Amino acid sequence: MNIHHLTVLTTIIREGTFSNAALVLDTSQAAVSRAIAALEKELGAPLLKRGRFGAKPTQLGERVLQHAQQILDLRELIEYEVNLEKGLYGGSLRIGSFRSAATHLLPPVLARFCEQFPRVEVSLSELEPAGVEQALREGQVDMGLVPLPRSEEFRVWEVARDEYVALLPKKGRSLPRRLTWPDLSNQDFVLYNYAECTSVVREHWNRWGQKLQVAYVIKEDSTIVSMVAQGLGAAILPRLAALPIPNGVQVRSLPEPLERVIGVATLAQTPHSPAVDAFISMLREG
Repeated sequence: MNIHHLTVLTTIIREGTFSNAALVLDTSQAAVSRAIAALEKELGAPLLKRGRFGAKPTQLGERVLQHAQQILDLRELIEYEVNLEKGLYGGSLRIGSFRSAATHLLPPVLARFCEQFPRVEVSLSELEPAGVEQALREGQVDMGLVPLPRSEEFRVWEVARDEYVALLPKKGRSLPRRLTWPDLSNQDFVLYNYAECTSVVREHWNRWGQKLQVAYVIKEDSTIVSMVAQGLGAAILPRLAALPIPNGVQVRSLPEPLERVIGVATLAQTPHSPAVDAFISMLREG
């Protein structure tokens, strides 16, 4: 018997309708209907009475509900015992991350982790990638999000890929959806004052025999985007670093694609806590 089907059954009876149950379970109404149909087929009897005003349990459904709730309670106890053994009912998890990953990748994973392991104390430090590396070396964080590749002193796992895009002011001429190198050849660029990012962009331009005209070199990605919006130049940034995009900016893919790989890193020679393993697993699942 599928545990998920029992969860769906108890949720429908508690919420009163298939649509409300779908909202609670963060799934579609069709998926809820399929789960109940599969459970009723397996048991060979109807468990719910459908009507204009929702769904109510049949007499058999009432009895099955009691047993289903007991099974779900037992599963929760089993998970508690397992997590207790793993050390996930206490302790801490210290994460370091560069800004755009901390802003756009981590929050949904943090929310899921804190919901599942509420007794683990989680902290997040926003640092430059080099700062994340140093914090790992000094034991100030347990894991960090960084662009890849990194040196062999770190063990890394890929968690996302982020496309570099061209940001252009809308005040200028309208550009085609698909840019060519000549479309960018006369642009003055506002570059990111971060060596790893800027060197990747320069190398990409050189690889394709292009000249990069630099007007400004700026430390903050948000300042770069604002300058583009004011018509002070164009920019090349990873898409996550450019978000949110203001109205005065056009976003286009590069004539030849370029992307950065984002990974999670730990010290290669340092054992992981169960909390680190659990969080990395959630990150890789997306």
